[in-house]
Amino acid sequence: MSLDRKPLLVEGTSRVPGSFRRLVVVGTSGSGKTTLAKDLALCLEIPHVELDALFWDPEWAPVPRELFRERVTQALSGDEWTTDGNYSVARDIVWTRADTLIWLDYSLPRVMGRLVRRTVRRIVGREELWSGNRETFSGAFLSRDSILLYAMRTYRRRQREYPEYLSRPEYEHLNVVHLRSPWAARQWLEACRTGGQPAGTFD
Repeated sequence: MSLDRKPLLVEGTSRVPGSFRRLVVVGTSGSGKTTLAKDLALCLEIPHVELDALFWDPEWAPVPRELFRERVTQALSGDEWTTDGNYSVARDIVWTRADTLIWLDYSLPRVMGRLVRRTVRRIVGREELWSGNRETFSGAFLSRDSILLYAMRTYRRRQREYPEYLSRPEYEHLNVVHLRSPWAARQWLEACRTGGQPAGTFD
């Protein structure tokens, strides 16, 4: 299913036009959603909301569904923000309020390579994530709940789901930016910073 129904064109301004002030970044785990969302927030001088931080309580305990939806609703109540994540339980809230959706649509080998490197870095560096949680070797490489297995299991599903969801009437207001490589993402971000003209799809 084509995503060409609504190409995004950023005019020659110093930043993303004012109408693009609520941006959500989606894609397979490890594709760099949070990094891009944070970079966009800095570029646009608007808040960044990380959905993972709203979903995970200490000891990797997911919050109850309704509490998560309440947190998301409150966090995205403002007029300007960037956010990132694929939570289907809150998709209706996030996508309805967003004006722009950025899909990081990278190949599976590229995503998995990035994810493995990120996971190893977090484990070795004892990097603290949300609510004091940290990734562990056993959790990442030996568990059935491994983020690596999750990424492999969901990759094809996301390829099917995103075009289908984006074709629905309730999401036709979204400006869709379809980025197919990290290079494309860097070019698009740089164009936003310098007032270039990034199009809706980069190969």
